[in-house]
Amino acid sequence: MNSTTPAIVAQGAVRRLPRVALLLLCIAYVLPGFFGRDPWKGADIAAFGYMAELSRGASDWMAPHLLGMPPEVDALLPYWLGAWAMQIAPAWIATDFAARIPFGLLLALALAATWYGTYYLARNTDAQPVAFAFGGEALPPDYACAMADGGLLAFIACLGLAQLSHETTPAMAQLCFAALSFFALAALPYRTVMPVLAGVLGLVGLTLSGAPTVALLLGSGGALIHGLDRSPGRKAASQQIWWAAGIALITALVAWLALRLDLWRWRIELPEANWTEWRSLGRLLLWFTWPAWPLALWTVWRWRHQLIRRAMPSRHLAVPLWLAGIAIGATLTTGSADRSLLLALPALAALAAFSLPTLKRSVSALVDWFTLLFFTGWAVVIWVIWIALQTGVPQQPAANVARLAPGFQHSFSLLPFLIAAVATLAWAWLVKWRVGRHRSAIWKSLVLPAGGATLCWLLLMTLWLPLLDFARSYAPLVHRAMVIMPRATCIETHGLSRGQIAAFQLHGHVRVNIIDAQGSCPWLVVHKDALNTLSKSVDLANWKLQGNIRHPIDRDEDLLIYRRVN
Repeated sequence: MNSTTPAIVAQGAVRRLPRVALLLLCIAYVLPGFFGRDPWKGADIAAFGYMAELSRGASDWMAPHLLGMPPEVDALLPYWLGAWAMQIAPAWIATDFAARIPFGLLLALALAATWYGTYYLARNTDAQPVAFAFGGEALPPDYACAMADGGLLAFIACLGLAQLSHETTPAMAQLCFAALSFFALAALPYRTVMPVLAGVLGLVGLTLSGAPTVALLLGSGGALIHGLDRSPGRKAASQQIWWAAGIALITALVAWLALRLDLWRWRIELPEANWTEWRSLGRLLLWFTWPAWPLALWTVWRWRHQLIRRAMPSRHLAVPLWLAGIAIGATLTTGSADRSLLLALPALAALAAFSLPTLKRSVSALVDWFTLLFFTGWAVVIWVIWIALQTGVPQQPAANVARLAPGFQHSFSLLPFLIAAVATLAWAWLVKWRVGRHRSAIWKSLVLPAGGATLCWLLLMTLWLPLLDFARSYAPLVHRAMVIMPRATCIETHGLSRGQIAAFQLHGHVRVNIIDAQGSCPWLVVHKDALNTLSKSVDLANWKLQGNIRHPIDRDEDLLIYRRVN
């Protein structure tokens, strides 16, 4: 009998979430955001620029660059994946969509790794529920499946996952490889081949995706956890030590690989000692990991006896706490806080799942009502604004969009409308199901959060996609520039960001060069903020200002266009 577990679960509470429903939920979450959109400003379009340079042979595969500029994240594998996809894809597939295909597969793999990682953690003897005096407690395989369903639902429900997981960036690759490493450490006591393959792929993938320190810490901690594990039902101590040594060896090889490829970089940026900085980090932690973080904290409290009364915490707590701790530490000490925090989501989702057997009915009802009001409210807002764009009624939302996005022309598309309508009806059915007679399932408290997050993301990527593309891509800016530069095939630039350069290559179909004294292109595009240094690079007597353009949404995207006169 497991006397230290707070979980009291009957067999009737661990029936599986229907596999078809779970699969449809994952499809509805993964596919929107990978179809029908342009690369967005920031890391998304910049990463695409490096992939495009590699695919056409304009960059060294071991040192990707964009017009001589190295990427902000010293990664290799994410850019390789996008470039290979563009090279393999047939000509009729748009290059930016081809680059997104492997990242869609990485997201699907992260979902699967989170499910199986939570499953094997729940198979741990210390994680099992209390055995009843006359039987009837949940059977271990059924209990583990129900907990894995809850972990996957918690992962999908995290608010910060939606956008970053649908971008073609190193952060998305790091998330997938972190989830694979999490699965490997969770499953190694029960399986051999798949966890070993996943562990090697995860640690090597993290290293080649710009996170060698995370790989080193994760592997070192995993070896320590595995070597010191004293859970009932574990493998023989000698075998445990051999596996710990194997993990340590793989970690050492990964560290050597990062050193050999010169991937180690000092990126520690301690937060400033002021209220504004810490408040910003606090808000990020609150909304980005919602609703997993309060459930994870509840897990730590309710399972605290397996943390503080042993020299080594139980595996089902130690593994996710170690991964979450590494990611949160990186969040507090690196410049890209949100992308670092992304790596914590699989572990936090697993911890959130272990809160489910201990939640009181009143707490579960509070989560349901908050989720219902929150996501239903946002769905109504999305629909109302879309209807206003189509009909002009109500007038105020349409007027707000016209003021914030001047020049945007909305049109009706049947297929996105049908998908959004079906998703909304599915949400209504899910709410009806949740308040019906199916309240005993252990994962019930996470159905509405996961369904609501999926609904709002799907509505944004169907009904609002044209508006979001207009606001968040460089396409409107480039199209305005090409009106001034008709039939241009070559432009020179000064002060443009990596994303802007990639956008001119993608949307303008022009060859882009950095301005120099020997330049021969007839057009010059200059960022307004770099205007004061332009005279040091070129003789302005040879250029005539042709126009000044600005992104319709972002006032900081202000460009000047010159034409060569001599």
